[in-house]
Amino acid sequence: MPEEVTVAACQVAGRVEGAPPVAELEHAVALAAGRGARLVVLPELALSGYAFASRQEVQERAESRDGASVQLALRLSATHEVVVVLGFAERAGDELYSSAVVADRGAVLGVYRKAHLWDREKLFFSAGWDGPMVLDTSVGRVGVMVCYDLEFPEWVRRAAQAGAELLAVPVNWPLLPRPRGERAIEVAKAQAAAAGYGVTIVVADRCGRERGVDWVGGSLVCGPDGYLLAGPATVDEDVAAPGVVTARVDPGASRRKELTELAHRWHDRRPELYTEVPARDGERRRGSG
Repeated sequence: MPEEVTVAACQVAGRVEGAPPVAELEHAVALAAGRGARLVVLPELALSGYAFASRQEVQERAESRDGASVQLALRLSATHEVVVVLGFAERAGDELYSSAVVADRGAVLGVYRKAHLWDREKLFFSAGWDGPMVLDTSVGRVGVMVCYDLEFPEWVRRAAQAGAELLAVPVNWPLLPRPRGERAIEVAKAQAAAAGYGVTIVVADRCGRERGVDWVGGSLVCGPDGYLLAGPATVDEDVAAPGVVTARVDPGASRRKELTELAHRWHDRRPELYTEVPARDGERRRGSG
């Protein structure tokens, strides 16, 4: 296992209409590998696009686990001798999932299905039931989740406690209103997740306008102390553009959970006090999404 490794987040435009952006994804991975990256993360639903108008559109763009997205990940990982994490629309019988495949130098290591569905995704996709996926790879122990999953601290904690040293997160972050000069709240949440559980996080966002939707363009690498090592790729409120962000990271740093001589991320937890309190009906409705 390398002491240090270069990781990359590739920001590529997706589209429901027209040809899938295969060439753009190939170019981004080649650029990342040329900069020495050994872990390359690509966006959520990278080939299919995101702004679906109907479930039928998702069905038409969805693939099995031996479809074009997985084959692309396999080919790119083998060609460049890297670990590729790529988000895709998965078809499994009558069910549709927003999934992510992990390919390591020409071999599929696993496929993760997004567990937390954002907004209209609930109209199209089924939620996965498995916990965050954590795999041994050629670059260390990599945890995988998709987009909205990252905003649930329990999910990041589970990945960290399973030994994730690097957390790879394909996302599609829609651009929402925010005060001028403020970073996107999704970026702040990624930093908080990294710091809270002491794990390096690599987020690959998308770009380009799709059916009137703009994107944060928040591709980034965040260290286990919560501070940004690279990105976000788009730093202002302009339309997000394609790009690749890279950073040199130490996977072993994520194994060190002490904060000071007396403060420790795991030892200081008191799970006996964290009993779940059910939300009232009104709170559940307001908080859904």
